Amino acid sequence: MMEQQYKFETLALHAGFVAEETHSRAAPIYRTSAYLFDSAKHASDLFALKQNGNMYTRLGNPTQELLEKRMAALENGAAAVAVASGTSAIFYTIINICGHGDEVVSAVNLYGGTHTLFNDILPELGIKVHLVDIRNTEAVRACVNERTRCIFTEVIGNPTLDVADVCALASLAHEYKLPLVVDSTFTPPSIFRPIDHGADIVVHSLTKWLGGHGTGIGGVVIDSGKFDWTDKKFRLYNEPDRSYHDLRYAHDLGDNNQIAFAVRFRLVPLRNLGACISPDNAWYFLQGLETLSLRMERHCGNAMEVARYLSNHKSVAWVRYPGLETDPSNEVALKQFTKGFGGMVVFGIKGGRDAGEKFINSLKLFSHVANVGDAKSLAIHPASTTHSQLTEEQQAHGGITPDLIRLSIGIEHIDDIISDLDSAMEGAGPGK
Repeated sequence: MMEQQYKFETLALHAGFVAEETHSRAAPIYRTSAYLFDSAKHASDLFALKQNGNMYTRLGNPTQELLEKRMAALENGAAAVAVASGTSAIFYTIINICGHGDEVVSAVNLYGGTHTLFNDILPELGIKVHLVDIRNTEAVRACVNERTRCIFTEVIGNPTLDVADVCALASLAHEYKLPLVVDSTFTPPSIFRPIDHGADIVVHSLTKWLGGHGTGIGGVVIDSGKFDWTDKKFRLYNEPDRSYHDLRYAHDLGDNNQIAFAVRFRLVPLRNLGACISPDNAWYFLQGLETLSLRMERHCGNAMEVARYLSNHKSVAWVRYPGLETDPSNEVALKQFTKGFGGMVVFGIKGGRDAGEKFINSLKLFSHVANVGDAKSLAIHPASTTHSQLTEEQQAHGGITPDLIRLSIGIEHIDDIISDLDSAMEGAGPGK
């Protein structure tokens, strides 16, 4: 396939697939942990990177490879690596760039697990993370120093839905010859492709909209292939790797020097720490990708309707959705997004936490779960669940208020979604 000739919707169905001897039209699942070597030399050449091929499913699998090729095509990247979860994708990305003594500048408005990783776990490994208001480029600039190795942001922050200006952040990062790492989970590539706006590394939780059905856990990292890792401050790419044939990843990969980040990601953190994706989960996500564009149209359309409904409800104190003209992020969102503003809506309910609990307990169509991006509508109270490990001060710094309700809007009929919200509002009783 000349994949660059096809539109997104076509790539989501076909990219990376080559029919095998069986002529199967659907992608097979390769449930195997190991692969046969043709000879001792064949095995040696594979491990020495002199030949491409399968060695062990912890490093890669044909089902996984198809998923990776498809994700690279959909994100307009050069290569991708799939792993066991979005969390492992972020962790491996950071330690694939940073070593002891290095620093990261990151958005403060993050998923709770990422906040804990950055605030508590990485410092134990000697990696310092500066958490700042990513919308304030001067605040970001003030944190950059000679030890900084990357800038990290979520495109749409979880859960307050602030939108990062990816172009502005990319320009700042590249001014200092730093990679911009973007978690684009809330903005799947059918509505936004960060690499087209200057991002160097893109991370997704496959569990969410890309899979779309809440049936598997996985993550993926896409390498743009555009960042120059030969800058000597990136020690991990310029000094010989004693654990892998003294390889210098920015120099010794030949034609693959362009994707040094992806190659090192697979050979070092994935190979040695082992958070590999299962072939079955990779297959589930391939099924989800086939309908991504269609689902996101409905997710975005329904979310806009829900945001408008909540904006006019007497029991609602405030609403955040990037597509609303009144939203603080609307200007940036309009500049970046041309095919919708995502499937997430958050709001504050009058009556605070008590009213929020009553609202959650009164929902019937919405599922009360710690997840987003399902085809089914979901709801949760972040301060007491997904972000409960943060202190009250940290929650406030990240914009997580006690009254905040997070809604992941599904693809059900909008009338049924609004009806359920309306009934739950009556059950909660705030604002009366």
